[in-house]
Amino acid sequence: MRRVVVTGMGGVTALGHSWLDIQEKLLEGKTGARHMPEWVDIQGMNTELGAPIEELSFEGRWPRKKTRSMGLVSLYSVYATEKALEDAGLIEDPILQSGRTGVAYGSSFGSTAPLAEFCELLYNRTLKNLTATSYIRIMGHTTAVNIGLFLGIKGRIIPTSTACTSGSLAIGYAAEAIRYGLQDVMIAGGAEELCPSMAAVFDALYATSTQNKNPELTPRPYDTDRDGLVIGEGAATLILESYEHALARGAHIYAEVVGFGTNTDGNHVTQPTADTMETALRLALQDANLSPNEIGFVSGHGTATEYGDIAETIATYAVFQDEVPLHSLKSYFGHTLGACGSMEAWLGIEMMRNGWFVPTMNLKNIDKRCAPLDYVMGERRFLEIEYLMSNNFAFGGINTSLIFKRV
Repeated sequence: MRRVVVTGMGGVTALGHSWLDIQEKLLEGKTGARHMPEWVDIQGMNTELGAPIEELSFEGRWPRKKTRSMGLVSLYSVYATEKALEDAGLIEDPILQSGRTGVAYGSSFGSTAPLAEFCELLYNRTLKNLTATSYIRIMGHTTAVNIGLFLGIKGRIIPTSTACTSGSLAIGYAAEAIRYGLQDVMIAGGAEELCPSMAAVFDALYATSTQNKNPELTPRPYDTDRDGLVIGEGAATLILESYEHALARGAHIYAEVVGFGTNTDGNHVTQPTADTMETALRLALQDANLSPNEIGFVSGHGTATEYGDIAETIATYAVFQDEVPLHSLKSYFGHTLGACGSMEAWLGIEMMRNGWFVPTMNLKNIDKRCAPLDYVMGERRFLEIEYLMSNNFAFGGINTSLIFKRV
């Protein structure tokens, strides 16, 4: 089996569009949570909070012919991918159209704007606003397909629209495609666009934060005073290559993908199960041929929801006890759903390479029902580590765990 390395990374977030910009905001303790005045008039919705991307325009960036099948979530994914390919030095490489490059990408949903076009059909009995691209923009595999079309990809397409594990599952499946010799290069990641319909999903479960007048105080993962999640948006792409291919072309290598574990709870659609979460973590360790004490840091899922935080920390403690530091980046970016797995992998690798990890924002008092882990609180933790684990969990009981090795 071939080794798999990361040679390019790029993304767009509520705190910036490059690691340098994001790093500055993280170190200043800034978060992307904002009051959303445009949501105030939605009857019955409790939350008015989101973590939107600001100061980003695609006007004139690409020809209309290239973008007519793209909704906002696809624009984000193509933008992140273009940046990652530039970073990897592959943006104009013929490997992209050779059939030896593939795409693994996902989102929780496609773009939500075309929903109105279909609703007119269903409720007003008219097709007047439906277009030839309405379905392409809304379909669950819109990000993977549009990246492939934009770049002329002729390899395999792996859509991973599995809610909050879309990005991490994409990285894991992409790594497997390279490991087993099926592709030489894979474009992997996840994306999400901010929409009140996404917030409404969790609002209906009483799982959203209602600190509407104090967005800077929320979300607060693992904290006894947390009151729910904040929905965010963004995209992140990792370029994966076989080690031999990267070496042959003299590519810069950020990290190696050494472990991947995934499974499903088979129990409840929205309430996670700690036992199967634990199994996913152990599967990743087994895949990497590592013992728990070799992991230097865990990037947690940390949604700031009761069931999620408690189950996740119990699972993590079962594997590591209190011997590994942990934080949640959702305390800065909100819950970016389909984007979070790849976004947290990207930023986790950057922090591992820089030798420090930011604390979980707003974490002051650990919920006693959460396991007694080594939570990073208050200030960043300076650490020189060799292995990083990044974990994500999704509706439907889908669990993922990735392990990256510093190179």
